[in-house]
Amino acid sequence: MKNTSDENTIIHGVSRREVLQGATAFGALAMTGLLSGRPAAAQPKQGGVLRIGMGHGATTDSYDPATWDQAFVQVFATARHGYLTEVAADGSLVGEVAESWEASPDAKVWRFKLRDGLTFHSGKPVTTDDVIASINHHRGEDSKSGAKPIVQEIVEMKAEGDDILVFTLAGGNADFPFVLSDYHLPIMPSADGKIDPTSADGCGGYVVESYEPGVRAQLKRNPNFWKTDRAHFDGIEMLSILDAAARQNALVTGEVDVIDRVDLNTVHLLKRAPGIEILDTTGTQHFTFAMDTRVGPFDDNNVRMALKYAIDREELVEKILNGYGAVGNDHPIGQSQRYHADDLEQHSYDPDKAKYYLKQAGLDNLDVTLSAADAAFAGAVDAAVLYSEKAAAAGINIQVAREANDGYWSNVWMKKPWSAVYWGGRPTEDWMFTTAYASGAAWNDSFWENDRFNELLLAARAELDENKRRDMYVEMQGIVSNDGGVVVPMFASYVMAHSDKVMHPEVVGANWTMDGFRAVERWWFA
Repeated sequence: MKNTSDENTIIHGVSRREVLQGATAFGALAMTGLLSGRPAAAQPKQGGVLRIGMGHGATTDSYDPATWDQAFVQVFATARHGYLTEVAADGSLVGEVAESWEASPDAKVWRFKLRDGLTFHSGKPVTTDDVIASINHHRGEDSKSGAKPIVQEIVEMKAEGDDILVFTLAGGNADFPFVLSDYHLPIMPSADGKIDPTSADGCGGYVVESYEPGVRAQLKRNPNFWKTDRAHFDGIEMLSILDAAARQNALVTGEVDVIDRVDLNTVHLLKRAPGIEILDTTGTQHFTFAMDTRVGPFDDNNVRMALKYAIDREELVEKILNGYGAVGNDHPIGQSQRYHADDLEQHSYDPDKAKYYLKQAGLDNLDVTLSAADAAFAGAVDAAVLYSEKAAAAGINIQVAREANDGYWSNVWMKKPWSAVYWGGRPTEDWMFTTAYASGAAWNDSFWENDRFNELLLAARAELDENKRRDMYVEMQGIVSNDGGVVVPMFASYVMAHSDKVMHPEVVGANWTMDGFRAVERWWFA
């Protein structure tokens, strides 16, 4: 089903529920999964080989979880691995390798109980030693892991027997169990205190049969998988098909059963194909235009506010996303998240307000350059051009610099003063803010500093009282929206397509594409 983009509204939200495990420590994350539009699916049944065409994959991909950076390796990982915790389809947190957990009153010490009887595909039992080694793989001083920033807060890990693990953090973190669901942190078998990062061994629903990075992966069902109601397929075949037209053609001709990253420019044609269904979910994925607030004119918040009122968000959602998304409000927190600021005044296209803020900056007009390439997000250049056309009415001349796709993230992002950016978002408010808005954060791509924001960020992280946390995160969204250096015009849906022979639950995870990377485990054939 398609989402509406009117005033940041998403249709088909599901109810929010408390975290199934450790609910006394924190509330649930509610990432909305859109309903599929079909009648309630029949009970899952086992059988068949699911063939997936992914718009991701590279020959440099590997088994090493420290290197994972795109959806092919992430779906492949969740097929074969288990994690301490799992973000469920409705956005709540459930236990996976961990059965339960509890926090100290200050949220600095967390005790996790491991599930009894779990084994790796090799037959080795899963123990606390494996968990410690798996997480330590990302913590070393020389680690270049994408998960290093989120596990740095761990001061100590110690085992109490084979099934209890105690984490001590540098400071309180009420969302710590969510952190342990990160796709970089699978639990892998250890020996002598270390994991083998070249190993395919895991405790997930499928066992690897073959893997050719950047080309394909083949897996078979794990007959000893502990989740008796999951991993319904006899096997999985994943294909890397980077070209959108080729990927969609593979689905139409029956060469694959599921594809991700549907081309939004041709989705209307794909919808007409017999036996094909479109599936979209809206969660935390968002597209931005990040300004370097250290340099003029972006060091003046009046200029930043003028640019926020000079963009037509509804137009971008309709023309760039073809309606598959929702308008943003210049902060990175999605509407389906726990502490979204529902009552925050929406920034909308208003040339007169833009002119007002220019005057406050002592300017009658403004000339700025916006760097964009479709490497940032599909349609980024077109979005920048539309932005430029509408901003002209406010006396703002936006020169669009069409950058090369190759090397965009190393040569443009965080190098040029204003650029288009893609963010997949993060499961919690703290995680997203810490990653890209906190003072000194490596990926703070606007180089923004705000003392009150940073004060609230630390306080909210350690606060276990839900109402107090909500108040702090709402204030933080307001600060970013009205002072931050990032224009956030839209939240983009994940748009997938599949054969009508493929079935899935009514509620599909929106925290990542492919049902939160877990379609291989949660879906089945009719």
